[in-house]
Amino acid sequence: MSENDAPLLPHGGYRKLRSYAIAEAVYDATVVFCRRFFADDRRMREQMIQAARSGVRNISEGSGAAATSRKSEMFLTNVARASLGDELLEDYRSFLLQNGMRVWPKDSREALAMRERLKHDRVEKLPPAPPGVIRLTGLAGLAEFVGKADPEIAANAMLCAINQAVYLLKRQIESQGRRFLEEGGFTEKLYRERLKARQRGKKSDKSDKSDKSDKSDKSDKSDS
Repeated sequence: MSENDAPLLPHGGYRKLRSYAIAEAVYDATVVFCRRFFADDRRMREQMIQAARSGVRNISEGSGAAATSRKSEMFLTNVARASLGDELLEDYRSFLLQNGMRVWPKDSREALAMRERLKHDRVEKLPPAPPGVIRLTGLAGLAEFVGKADPEIAANAMLCAINQAVYLLKRQIESQGRRFLEEGGFTEKLYRERLKARQRGKKSDKSDKSDKSDKSDKSDKSDS
């Protein structure tokens, strides 16, 4: 049985998603950020880390749930989006505003440069950083960067990364919705597979009857 003929819907493969890679980097960096800036605020630390973790885990769980439910896949992907975009993003914004720091406008020079850097896992051949300057080398270095950078830069870097993840998750949900409308879900596929099985069974029955009829004709001719 080919993958297309299997009753389960296509699922898994979440580790190949860019949204998952960014969400995972955000989770790791949030742990570092909270240990650094919320060492004495256990409640805030746990709240932010849990929101970041929810973003990662719901992407993977949604990918697995796709095997039997497109609706569950979309629901869990949206939970991931909400955890990052509605919870964690606002916590980082609050950190900046409550500490008198600037939230970079999305089209500012700093934000554009940060988003460009985060598009890559690692940026090769960067010029040497000036003494005392902490430089982000790509998404893979986000946690290390957040652990050393100026608080305003670190928090804004997290905002940029979260916004990228949320944007990609929104596109995923839209794609999942289109696929559900065009192809249906698990129940519809199971129904189609049952029809195919019945049709194969009918063809097999016809073939058996035809073989028996041929044998009977040959036997009659032999007797005559």
